[in-house]
Amino acid sequence: MKPTPKTLLVLGSLVAAISLSSCGEKKANINAPAGGSTAAPAAPAKTAIPAGETENLDLEKLYPKPMFVGTPIPAGNIPNMEKADPDAVKKRDVKVPKGTTNAAKGKPVTSSDSVPIIGSLDLVTDGDPDGADGNYVELSPGAQWVQVDLGATMNVWKVLLWHFHKNTAIYFSVVVQVSDDPEFKNGVTTIFNNDNEDKLKLGIKGTDKNYIETNHGRFIEGNGAKGRYIRCWSAGNSANEMNHYVEMQVFGTPAK
Repeated sequence: MKPTPKTLLVLGSLVAAISLSSCGEKKANINAPAGGSTAAPAAPAKTAIPAGETENLDLEKLYPKPMFVGTPIPAGNIPNMEKADPDAVKKRDVKVPKGTTNAAKGKPVTSSDSVPIIGSLDLVTDGDPDGADGNYVELSPGAQWVQVDLGATMNVWKVLLWHFHKNTAIYFSVVVQVSDDPEFKNGVTTIFNNDNEDKLKLGIKGTDKNYIETNHGRFIEGNGAKGRYIRCWSAGNSANEMNHYVEMQVFGTPAK
């Protein structure tokens, strides 16, 4: 039976409505500027590895020896804490594009605190994440950042970040960002943010959780974010108001 003109009119209206609905759908933009909005960012997409050859990133070779035994218990009532899962850390199967390297190793480091209280900024990219004394830099109290110049624009796939992990510590307002702008005013991609009250006044509220520092560091998905510079913020820790950095490793490939 042939459709009547009335039936065709109804079908056409439905198709138009569906098309308009699809056009209005908002997509997450990982390259949105850091400032200008206090709304919580959308959850990061699943790791975007480009088509082509990949290889496993052997994290076990990157981890330093643990400085304490067992699961540390933080003192006090710290909100927004993740549940520690050592077994999940051990089972990580991390794939990266073939040719991925630690683009941060040996690269220059700058900071909001140009005269550290303990250590020197070059410790952040010396390739040694060991938590022993003498292997970390201590910055002044309050909101502080360290920044690595990768030397060229990179696609950042993974980041491993170690704060002081010799004793139990939780660092607050940890934010990791990537940009081609050394002042981080334009083209900023935020790849980790547990500053859920926007205490850093960056204009965004984080959705990631506070965590206990361990020898495994903080594993962060970069999802191919493009940038020459990577900046890490913190604002004190559960033991004192100081900011400590042991090592930052940035696994990336040259951007095309």
